[in-house]
Amino acid sequence: MWSGEELDLDAYLARIGYGEGGGTGDRELRPDLGTLYAVHRAHTAAVTFENLDVALGRPIALDVKAIEAKLVHGRRGGYCYEQNSLLAAALERVGFEVSGRGARNRTRGDSLLPVTHAVLVVTVDGEPWLCDAGFGYQGPLEPVPLARPGAEVRQGEWAFRVREEADGVLVLCALRAGAWRDLYAFSPQHYHPVDYVLLNHYSSSHPGSSFVGRVVVQHPGGAVRRSLVGRRLVRLHPDGRTEEQAVDPDGLLDVLDREFGLRLPARDAAELVAIHRAGD
Repeated sequence: MWSGEELDLDAYLARIGYGEGGGTGDRELRPDLGTLYAVHRAHTAAVTFENLDVALGRPIALDVKAIEAKLVHGRRGGYCYEQNSLLAAALERVGFEVSGRGARNRTRGDSLLPVTHAVLVVTVDGEPWLCDAGFGYQGPLEPVPLARPGAEVRQGEWAFRVREEADGVLVLCALRAGAWRDLYAFSPQHYHPVDYVLLNHYSSSHPGSSFVGRVVVQHPGGAVRRSLVGRRLVRLHPDGRTEEQAVDPDGLLDVLDREFGLRLPARDAAELVAIHRAGD
């Protein structure tokens, strides 16, 4: 389903640094829980969440080879459809059972938002696990169990849990400053890659999309989580503290490099700075 057979798995594993640390060592790739944790953790650590092509007015391709060219060989980041399609292809190639879900963002208070977020459910030994490398700086670093609603999962300094609502709706929650906050909700309905093509079209081109018309770059670090939206850079700490600073056009490229490890070709960089400056 996810075209895993088309993925250059060795190049992907090199891109995410699998086997270079984090306890993976020379672990053999097999469809077990240890491999799932290791691949997910390495991917979220290595690949930045970003919408720079959307900000530049360019189409987002979701075929595996296009995503591989951009995120793996080009060492760029991407947003949820790219990130989780790449992760799904890799996991499928290893032998995991992977299915998609469509999620509704709940981080904006009581606002009812459309289903636009792509997540994965991976089944290991009959147990389903939520896998998501594409929810920006607020997302999980590792898989979250779905078969034990309410169970708190610690991921380093961060904590997550899944709670169940009516009609089988599951909600991913994060612990922030002593309170549980909803991140997103998703139903049992299976989504396929073609469904993400449709959602991707809205997210990358509709004027109502939160990704159109501004820069969004984020990373869910283990110690500090970083988010750049427009000109506002936020660093989130595990205790709930935040640090904020304004990023002007002249400082944009330095922030992208220093905070997120992103370097663009000269032409793209100049165009992005010009777009950023046009907001003055």
